[in-house]
Amino acid sequence: MKTNPREILIYYNPASSSDRKTVAYAQSLSKHVKTYSHEQANVTSTGWKGILEKMNIEPKRLFNKALPEYQLTLKGKELDDEGWLHVIQRNTHLLRSPIAVKGNKVVLCESPMDIYKL
Repeated sequence: MKTNPREILIYYNPASSSDRKTVAYAQSLSKHVKTYSHEQANVTSTGWKGILEKMNIEPKRLFNKALPEYQLTLKGKELDDEGWLHVIQRNTHLLRSPIAVKGNKVVLCESPMDIYKL
């Protein structure tokens, strides 16, 4: 995933106040912020693979395991990385934290202040 080094991309849940705070902090860092709700995030499985590689985490870690839909459909599933990438691509609404991208750096913003790690 190639991005402008001065631009911040944020994939987030607009219904979450914590996610909206993350966006507000990002906007204080740069006037070039693009936001995408999880449903708008039209990222391919290859794009998700690149994001995960830059964060150095496994795909399953992105999910909010407390959500009832996750519990019903994904809990206990054993998939390879490629399988999890397809699950992420089709179920972005189950992601647990905003994901911020700036240049080659990607941060999983578990708290709004994590945006400053960019």
